[in-house]
Amino acid sequence: MCEPEADGPGSTGPGSTEPDSAEPQPTPLVRPAEGIPDLSVTVRQIEAAAELLDRGSGPFAVDAERASGFRYSNRAYLIQIRRAGAGTVLIDPVSHGADPLEALRPVAEVLSGDEWILHSADQDLPCLAEVGLRPPALYDTELAGRLAGFERVNLATMVERLLGAGLAKGHGAADWSKRPLPEEWLNYAALDVELLIELRGAIAGILGQQGKSGWAAEEFDYLLGAGSRDPSAAARPDRWRRTSGIHRVRDRRALAAVRELWLTRDRIAQRRDIAPRRILPDSAIIEAAIADPKTIEDLTALPVFGGRNQRRSAATWLAALEAARQTKNQPADAEQPNGPPPPARWSRRKPEAAARLEAARAALSQVSEQVNVPTENLVSPDLVRRLCWDWQPAPDPLEAVEEFLRAGQARPWQRELVDPPLARALQPPDDGGAD
Repeated sequence: MCEPEADGPGSTGPGSTEPDSAEPQPTPLVRPAEGIPDLSVTVRQIEAAAELLDRGSGPFAVDAERASGFRYSNRAYLIQIRRAGAGTVLIDPVSHGADPLEALRPVAEVLSGDEWILHSADQDLPCLAEVGLRPPALYDTELAGRLAGFERVNLATMVERLLGAGLAKGHGAADWSKRPLPEEWLNYAALDVELLIELRGAIAGILGQQGKSGWAAEEFDYLLGAGSRDPSAAARPDRWRRTSGIHRVRDRRALAAVRELWLTRDRIAQRRDIAPRRILPDSAIIEAAIADPKTIEDLTALPVFGGRNQRRSAATWLAALEAARQTKNQPADAEQPNGPPPPARWSRRKPEAAARLEAARAALSQVSEQVNVPTENLVSPDLVRRLCWDWQPAPDPLEAVEEFLRAGQARPWQRELVDPPLARALQPPDDGGAD
């Protein structure tokens, strides 16, 4: 069933809040209208795809398939592009035998001429930029759905809801680095852009009815600028601390073992371009760190390490454990904080900040209900936590909140909505006055 969504007063169209039980079932879309496009693999085939796109007109529907969970890298293994008057092209960006930037340069030149339409743009923009493809302007249909108040914003749901079509799905989590790519996978990939241009028109119309087109434009500009920011700046310095099950590790010696095993695994995974957990699962790292085996026999007696593949690498893992025992650089018991502690600890450490956060969340919840936008899209939750934790009384609270949120890259539309309620929420409670 389609999720309810907000729309203009009295609307009975796709933005109405009440589902129609008599509404017809979506029309299954199991194959692209023009059939599955030929896969462009060679440099000449990629040039021909660029020429075809250049003969079309209007914006480009763009998507990319990665091999998350199979490969270490986040590279694109298939690129799908559709344009009115040109149809859909499927490009293999890895098998052409040439420098990727040079091989895809003709496509990049054509794509620089008009807006891109993507669904969940932040997922695909980095891998597309890696091969020289950068949009001059973009429209993110998933983000547009969030701003419109849709509860479910995956592509299939939005296409069904707004266009009445049911997309054939099922290969999104596949290993797209596989060659040759099966025909059913190419069919799935082509369908991902088949209706993206029409979807952009439908959701843009709803945002226009809701008076949110300007909000969306600011968000898309922000996304476009995100491509020029250094992605490593936001990376955690101690990524090994994200190892699943690390809460079971109780001492620094074992933490050092987790770190060394994790770093060893990461180097191997990066060199072989294989997802780290396919090299060695997190559970095995934790088991070895706790058990601290001193011999290959003891190590291979542990779960996972007794398998044939791990037996071949046993000396590597044992060397990592020995390095952990010998290191003088013992890790701290906990990661050095980058910002406030988890909110669950605030009531003990800084109760006044906990009270501010509770009031701020309540205020943002009210705004969210009024404008039908999720609170996390109104303003970054991390930014709100930092504001509440670091807040100092100010002569002009509204100005102080505005300055803080602007420095935190909150967009103008967001600040206009949340500055006043946050400024009020951050004030100490009125004690009713003293006699």
